[in-house]
Amino acid sequence: MIRSIAWTMLFSAAAAILQSTLLSYIALYRVVPDLALVVIVFSAYVNGSMTGQLSGFFSGILLDFLSAAPLGLNALIRTLTGAITGLLKGVFFLDIFLLPMILCAVATLFKALCLLLLHLLLGDVVPVYPIADPTLWIELGLNTVCGTFLFALLRIFNPIFAERRKR
Repeated sequence: MIRSIAWTMLFSAAAAILQSTLLSYIALYRVVPDLALVVIVFSAYVNGSMTGQLSGFFSGILLDFLSAAPLGLNALIRTLTGAITGLLKGVFFLDIFLLPMILCAVATLFKALCLLLLHLLLGDVVPVYPIADPTLWIELGLNTVCGTFLFALLRIFNPIFAERRKR
């Protein structure tokens, strides 16, 4: 489990750096896909809830330090996302196209819902996606499309992501 969490952290850090540097130059309405979220969703779906929670927490803390978000905000959202996605381990067959799109779309909407609920509880400290603004919908589309390609790429690295079964 520690090995899969470490690899997920490494890929999440690389995704966070990629999305904050290179992808920011080709952003659509200043929106980039949340590749680190897609990595967490993949790892949680492959390894289960505990690995998803821990990977989500540690990558969220890393993102909190890299961003201007309040400390713990990304950690909370990604921990919950990893836990819920991990519950789906073994429930569905991981196909190449449809399931990654659905998982990434639901994770993006879940992230937006969590931000909205935290915004209602804590006020303006927590940023929220305005519904009328196209930001959420563009990120949803980008995460859905990029999720398919990133899942295919991460499946190549599945032997290092997946937990070894005990004999």
